[in-house]
Amino acid sequence: MNDGFIRIAAATPQIRVADCSYNAASIAECIKEAVKRHAKLIVFPELSMTGYTCGDLFLQESLLSGALDGLAQIVKFSKDKDIAIAVGLPMTVDQKLYNAGVLVHKGCILGIVPKTNIPNYSEFYEARHFNPGPAQAKKIRVLGQETWFGSKILFSCASMKNFVIAMEICEDLWVPAPPSIGHALAGATVIANLSASDEVTGKDAYRRELVCGQSARLVCGYVYTDAGEGESTTDLVFGGHNIIAENGQLLKQSGRFENQIIYADMDVDKLVAERRRMTTFQTTGASDYVTVSFDTEAVSLKLDRAIDPAPFVPGDAMQRAKRCEEILNIQALGLKKRLLHTQSSHAVVGISGGLDSTLALLVMIRAFDLLNLERKNVIAVTMPCFGTTDRTYNNACRLVRTLGATLKEVDIRAAVRTHFADIGQSEAVHDVTYENSQARERTQVLMDIANQCGGLVVGTGDMSELALGWATYNGDHMSMYGVNASVPKTLVRHLVRFYADTSEDTVLKETLLDVLDTPVSPELIPPKDGEISQKTEDLVGPYELHDFFLYYVMRFGFRPSKIYRMACIAFDSVYDPETILKWLKKFYWRFFSQQFKRSCLPDGPKVGSVALSPRGDWRMPSDACVTLWQKDLENLR
Repeated sequence: MNDGFIRIAAATPQIRVADCSYNAASIAECIKEAVKRHAKLIVFPELSMTGYTCGDLFLQESLLSGALDGLAQIVKFSKDKDIAIAVGLPMTVDQKLYNAGVLVHKGCILGIVPKTNIPNYSEFYEARHFNPGPAQAKKIRVLGQETWFGSKILFSCASMKNFVIAMEICEDLWVPAPPSIGHALAGATVIANLSASDEVTGKDAYRRELVCGQSARLVCGYVYTDAGEGESTTDLVFGGHNIIAENGQLLKQSGRFENQIIYADMDVDKLVAERRRMTTFQTTGASDYVTVSFDTEAVSLKLDRAIDPAPFVPGDAMQRAKRCEEILNIQALGLKKRLLHTQSSHAVVGISGGLDSTLALLVMIRAFDLLNLERKNVIAVTMPCFGTTDRTYNNACRLVRTLGATLKEVDIRAAVRTHFADIGQSEAVHDVTYENSQARERTQVLMDIANQCGGLVVGTGDMSELALGWATYNGDHMSMYGVNASVPKTLVRHLVRFYADTSEDTVLKETLLDVLDTPVSPELIPPKDGEISQKTEDLVGPYELHDFFLYYVMRFGFRPSKIYRMACIAFDSVYDPETILKWLKKFYWRFFSQQFKRSCLPDGPKVGSVALSPRGDWRMPSDACVTLWQKDLENLR
């Protein structure tokens, strides 16, 4: 696999209790299928070579010898298979019996990890047969091979440095201090749990939460493989509930009561990036661990993994609604505090009839309601100029009146023309000076009106615009508090839609829906036939692409080539690879060249895991070079 992705399998084979030869053959069939699917790690259940439910047969020499014979079958079968195989069996070491997991790769027994925590309560009575395994690894001989035995073993892939496996067994996960904590702190990125967890009512939900929670706590991949059909049903039933999780996210789970192999493509580079970002994730190093190396061949595959094209926006409708309500509250409470601190009874916003200023106004209304201040103290200023259309002007006016704010109109055309005359700018030349003169005039008007009423100017620019530098320096770039500063454009749209969907005011709802249907534009170029002629996404690229890029650049620091590959998957039916590459190159160029605008941003509330505040999440030199990132993209040609 490339770009840090590794395909992992969790398999519940059909077994017969105490029939090791049959079980080994069944395990081999699962391995054969996983190899066809290009998995690089397959994990089998606890004691899968014998069956978990053998009872006192575990003390029989015939069973223990049969288990070793079965392991020998798997070792031989694996010689030409490029896949790491974690299989469970009972094993005698120094005249003591252990419940062990064995990792096999290409005919080599890489190591044997014994179960640390032996349950002896309720339906479990493992202490009748098994001993707790030692933490410190030591060398032993098994099937003529010298290998390591102990809990503290890491299995590190030589060609994929972030793919580091460690093992624990069933109950080890359910105790207050699982061995996987030490494994992860020592550097393991993937925890394999060989389990035999019987089914009782409601246990599946707890099991799933436990696995996902542990993967989140340890910032790791967690592969949990459960015993299933074939185990004895004398007293228990096993459901074969296999789970693969990554840093709290459920990647794949099997259906219960049917033996299955599930696959998931885990992103180990993402896990390491997250650990690197978290200064509280203090790795201890592997000084008291034994590290065993193995290697696997990288294979380019179509990812068996869903990649969300809108990472900032929850896909589930209920979660999305909850998130929108939460974000609106964060924005409003941030503004509320700033109004209280500055003792401002008024606030001023430029209202254009576009998405960003609409959201800012909605947040201001909510903040004023929280403060029990009259809505008329919200002064919304519309400033028609050369690019204003009737549609956006009428929507802006209708929105302000419906919400009960004060509408103030200042036509800035004459002032901008005077400024053009002062600096010798031709009105017929629609260049950057033509556009920025209007944006800076609007900001001057807002600032001075705020001075008149003793209020503060609320900024409207969103995080996507800040990432691209799509703002006029000291124009719409500047305010006294930017409520949208950490809200990406794709999320702005959903926040406005949420407000529309939950509004009981028909006029407000209709107005908001029309704002949503209006092309994104700064309206600084004269319209054509009354319609908006300057469409932002035609100039800087689709915001859905840029928000996707921004998320993975900021949140995980991925290489451009990896982000490109992921974007091609996420937007497969929307944009062709050439278009994605074009806008990704544009993104990096703008992101680096426009940092100087972000270095002096006004205050604004953080609402999500990604933000660009120079005082918090993103501290970058304004003159940093983009060369390394551009080179990575050049290799994609």
